[in-house]
Amino acid sequence: MEGMADLRVGIFGYGTGGRVFHAPLVDATPGLTPAAIVTSNPDRVGQASADYPAADVLPDADALFAKADELDLVVISTPNRTHVPLALRAIEAGLPVVVDKPFAPTADEAAKVVEAAKAAGVGLTVFQNRRFDSDFLTVRKVLDAGSLGDVFRFESRYDRWVPKPRDNWREFGDPAEAGGLLYDLGAHIVDQALQLFGPVTEVYAEVDKRRAGVSVDDDVFVALQHAGGVRSHLWASALAGTRNPRFRVLGDKATFTKYGLDVQEPQIKDGLRPGDPGWAVEPPSDAGVLGVNEDVETVPTEVGRYEDFYAQVRDALLGKGEFPVDPASAVEALRVIEAAHLSGAERRVVTL
Repeated sequence: MEGMADLRVGIFGYGTGGRVFHAPLVDATPGLTPAAIVTSNPDRVGQASADYPAADVLPDADALFAKADELDLVVISTPNRTHVPLALRAIEAGLPVVVDKPFAPTADEAAKVVEAAKAAGVGLTVFQNRRFDSDFLTVRKVLDAGSLGDVFRFESRYDRWVPKPRDNWREFGDPAEAGGLLYDLGAHIVDQALQLFGPVTEVYAEVDKRRAGVSVDDDVFVALQHAGGVRSHLWASALAGTRNPRFRVLGDKATFTKYGLDVQEPQIKDGLRPGDPGWAVEPPSDAGVLGVNEDVETVPTEVGRYEDFYAQVRDALLGKGEFPVDPASAVEALRVIEAAHLSGAERRVVTL
């Protein structure tokens, strides 16, 4: 902020999360600066040093916590099994913390982190960045307008075509890794459904391993019964080879259908940043349609706002607002994900 020194941010991890999401968004946020990056991977050390020459590139967590008094915030973007121990160390050090999704391997572990942060009076939030996706913001706008009437079903798909399993922790079978699509993409689509339609009372899921040699789920369907009456049908697959609707929302007056996926992630990979021309603007061809049969209107897609996440974090650190994601909401999403895993394994509806 003008006239003030930037708040100094330490980032654990420089894989896809740290390199593509956190470091660029922190760097693009006025009032924040990437001050330390933790990675032991030699290639990533060189990359981080080149990308952020003013940041200290450190080999491990101990090296960062030795500098805790020089930092104002830490971001945890490391393998899922490390989220809880690193978050607890940050809280013990008195450092506000952003934890990437999924928050923790289990809801109970996540709840312990929330309680520790409350007890210590330390700020805590979870990087549910897809609450700031252009398509999700558009669905919110359509719902707020009331033109669908009484909504009874929400459909959400987050599909990919990855026919060969990748050799990284997201594909490892150890439950402590919290790998598989239900934890990875499911953490987004479950969170979005809960944000739109509130608490869930029943969960039914089909959780499958479809690719040869895979150790974790790679094709998932989850049906949620919300307490308010809406049913959410959610899909995620690593073997979806054609384009399916990203969202479809059914009401008793009209239906809204939206194709295409938010563009902010590929744009960051291509070097764009918030404020650049075209940032977060989807192609007009991906605009959704609203109506009945042939009587439909085009709904322009909202502009995505990933930059809002860290702007809100900054303001919370300065005592000017709330953190962007209540970590308790991430605990509830994990309870739904755990229920989905149980439902898939036991082939039954799970009551929450």
